[in-house]
Amino acid sequence: MVPERKFRDMAEESFAELFEQSIENVEMRTGQVVLGEVVDINSDIVIVNAGLKSEAEIPLWQFKDMTGAVDIKIGDKVDVEIEAVEDGQGRTRLSREKACRAKAWAEIEEAFNEQTVVTGVLTSRVKGGFTVSISNIRGFLPGSLYGTKLPPEDSEDFELDTSPMEFKVIKLDRVRNNVVVSRRAVLEKELMAEREALLESLEEGQVLNGTVKNITGYGAFINLGGIDGLLHITDMSWHRIKHSSEVVEIGQEVTVKVLNFNREESRISLGLKQLTEDPWLEIQNRYKVGDRLVSRVASIVDYGVFVELNDFIKGLVHISEMDWSSRNINPSEICSIGDEVEVEVLGVDAERHRISLGMKQCKPNPWTAFAEKHEVGDRIQGQIKSLTDFGIFVSLENGIDGLVHVNDISWTKDGEDEIRNFKKEEKIEVAVLAIDAERERISLGLKQLETDPYSHYVSVNGKGAIVDCVIDAIKEKGVTVKLDEGVFGFIRKSELSASSASESVGKFTEGQEVQAKITSIDRKNRKIFLSIRSLEVDIQEEAYEAVKQSDPKPKSALASQLQEITTAS
Repeated sequence: MVPERKFRDMAEESFAELFEQSIENVEMRTGQVVLGEVVDINSDIVIVNAGLKSEAEIPLWQFKDMTGAVDIKIGDKVDVEIEAVEDGQGRTRLSREKACRAKAWAEIEEAFNEQTVVTGVLTSRVKGGFTVSISNIRGFLPGSLYGTKLPPEDSEDFELDTSPMEFKVIKLDRVRNNVVVSRRAVLEKELMAEREALLESLEEGQVLNGTVKNITGYGAFINLGGIDGLLHITDMSWHRIKHSSEVVEIGQEVTVKVLNFNREESRISLGLKQLTEDPWLEIQNRYKVGDRLVSRVASIVDYGVFVELNDFIKGLVHISEMDWSSRNINPSEICSIGDEVEVEVLGVDAERHRISLGMKQCKPNPWTAFAEKHEVGDRIQGQIKSLTDFGIFVSLENGIDGLVHVNDISWTKDGEDEIRNFKKEEKIEVAVLAIDAERERISLGLKQLETDPYSHYVSVNGKGAIVDCVIDAIKEKGVTVKLDEGVFGFIRKSELSASSASESVGKFTEGQEVQAKITSIDRKNRKIFLSIRSLEVDIQEEAYEAVKQSDPKPKSALASQLQEITTAS
């Protein structure tokens, strides 16, 4: 092979002369790379003359480039490798592919040593990355070094980019035919200069053009050229959106405004809606509390519906403001998307971009109607809607509900136990206890339909009255006595006897009939306290007084007995 210095010194000579001289000076041996001339091109072969005993036929596919195109013509000079000077049949065998591979390996090794780039194309996607063809040398590109975020390996939406790309060789083993390349290293180097220039010129309020690189639930990342900025979902549009994909898509060119820039951390916050006028600036002048209008239902959520007031502004009708009587139901049971509904403006918060609307306010208020029709103490009919641990909900007129609290079920029995005696959808009569139309509450009662045995008893038997009672339960601190049906009292241990005997409780048995004196009445807590000791003291005093005054008619049998004993003594 003629040295490159000799070719440069002979620059003025024709290429044909150089070609002839190269043939004369080349040592013709197997594996040698020589310069040949294309003398003919057929449909599937190329005939090349390398100055040997005969011309060689080389398959046409060996002349295809990375893109699969054949770009040669008759007379072109090409490098070929000698496979056989004479194959035994008088023919010369040459290989364009082997010559290209040798040249490619030399270029790859040089690029690896000098840390320069090589050009190749992606040929297929494999597990963990891609195969790359670099001048017909097969290499491997790991997915992590592709340069952009890739979809999962089983994604059907990924399209392989087969255009020529530049790569950096990061691992090379010619013996094992192993080449590993990185595209990301090339891109990072290219973007570094752009990144530095952008960071130097970046300012808050600046308007830039970028490309949507990635989309998430909370926003989109915009490639500004060497650096990414975050376009948060709340800065995409003046109206409420559920997902960033409603406004932008990957690869889309967008114009954005720099809202905030942290140079130390290279964090950029971007805005899209800030490039247009805020429609909420005139909302307070346009909509007043109490205004009524007809609008279209734009979306339905668990907590209510959004009503479209214009192209940008949507107001919320909370579920509590949709219907006077419906509670804890799905808003879709009241209206559907696209329905025209009448709403009333309940509140406008332009600063927080919120407008509250109500649907039920456009209908008669059944709670006010009930308060105008009924008074406390009225007896009304209703149907049991639901049973809970704390009471019974009763359906009343116009779809509203009232509550019978557990404490208003019975005067004498445990309300929680009594609830079990009622059934859903059962019709019952109740008494109206309280009406609060503003808070939408109606209190009802069942026990109020009957006379309160406690109130009746204490109205007849006041403090100081001597009553008959029956021991109901014996406790450590005293005894519980039954005074009447559903009416009970309590006698403390210290009030059981006039004597100081500490075992006075043990002298009594359940079911024993006794007389006692009412000493205290607690109407608020519905309690009655009695005393046997106080009654005994009164009797003794009465007896002594009768004896002292020689009263022939003592006021009680016990006094009479005491008088007889005193007289006898």
